[in-house]
Amino acid sequence: MYFTILLCDTKSDSITIPSSDKGPTTERFEKLLPLVFSPLAFFSVVINESNTTIKCDALHSLRANLVDPNNVLQSWDPTLVNPCTWFHVTCNNDNSVIRVDLGNADLSGQLVPQLGQLKNLQYLELYSNNITGPVPSDLGNLTNLVSLDLYLNSFIGPIPDSLGNLFKLRFLRLNNNSLTGPIPLSLTNITTLQVLDLSNNQLSGSVPDNGSFSLFTPISFANNLGLCGPVTSRPCPGSPPFSPPPPFIPPPTIPTPGGYSATGAIAGGVAAGAALLFAAPALAFAWWRRRKPQEFFFDVPAEEDPEVHLGQLKRFSLRELQVATDSFSNKNILGRGGFGKVYKGRLADGTLVAVKRLKEERTPGGELQFQTEVEMISMAVHRNLLRLRGFCMTPTERLLVYPYMANGSVASCLRGNLRILTV
Repeated sequence: MYFTILLCDTKSDSITIPSSDKGPTTERFEKLLPLVFSPLAFFSVVINESNTTIKCDALHSLRANLVDPNNVLQSWDPTLVNPCTWFHVTCNNDNSVIRVDLGNADLSGQLVPQLGQLKNLQYLELYSNNITGPVPSDLGNLTNLVSLDLYLNSFIGPIPDSLGNLFKLRFLRLNNNSLTGPIPLSLTNITTLQVLDLSNNQLSGSVPDNGSFSLFTPISFANNLGLCGPVTSRPCPGSPPFSPPPPFIPPPTIPTPGGYSATGAIAGGVAAGAALLFAAPALAFAWWRRRKPQEFFFDVPAEEDPEVHLGQLKRFSLRELQVATDSFSNKNILGRGGFGKVYKGRLADGTLVAVKRLKEERTPGGELQFQTEVEMISMAVHRNLLRLRGFCMTPTERLLVYPYMANGSVASCLRGNLRILTV
């Protein structure tokens, strides 16, 4: 005997059989349905768990292959299946890894091919380290990659031809390594490429000048003695030499009569004197403004500043905090100290916050030090401590955002109690 399923209820995702067609064997078949279809649900769960495991395994393999003298990767715990809780790793709403930010972290070792399994990765930032070995060709599988920054390391070997598969790539910076071999022609097919830097390597061969490469200047290929082609001003072997530029011919001078020359000199002197007379107030005002200390703000879009993305903290834009504090108005100052000033602010949703604006000290490694400090502050959890709400970082600003406490600081309360005691 055989069965024909008469109706599939797509809304409830279940299979039903009209009661008029049921018999003893049909009832036995209905009892077997859960055993037939329940593995499908189990299979779906297994797929999701497998994807998470792949992400975790890929990043754990990277950690195992790197030397980390400053314990930057200390939070990369393989027992935590979800890597979205690790520092220097950013995920989207689907818990897919989209950023790995490990620039200027003093790491050494080699990259692993498992990085090519992070299919949703958009930013791979590993610049300014001591990483050696070849650039894995598996990075060509990261088809969603927007930025690949491997500059200021010690990579060797050729540039993988597979990088030409990264059709969403906008920033490719491989400068200041020891890469060898020719520039892959496949890179010219990346029409989205906006920034390219292959300088200070040991590349050789002809520099492509078609496709996206037609936009780049000699600075993108500088200090590669083996490269040749028009952009390098060095002809390739077997090609005709470049034609010399035409000689410079100065324009002929037209002699003027002496009378006109004297009149022109007088007119020029009068014009110069009048210009100086009108320019004097403007110069005086500029000199006064220069003596007066001012504060300047330069907001940088997050896309152009990919160095800092810390855990689950909210990253505020500088413009957002400017609006919240009325451009850091003195009337909103809550306190000040050796670290800088604290301003009262109101966010767009009406939430009151305290914005700590740190004094700028441009020291080597300052960005990494700021990242480390923010990470440590965000880990400090106590009922008597304010929990860090977020941060803002631009090339010229470092700001921390805390909840606003209407009763003031502990120091102000202590000073108030002392005044009461002394009365």
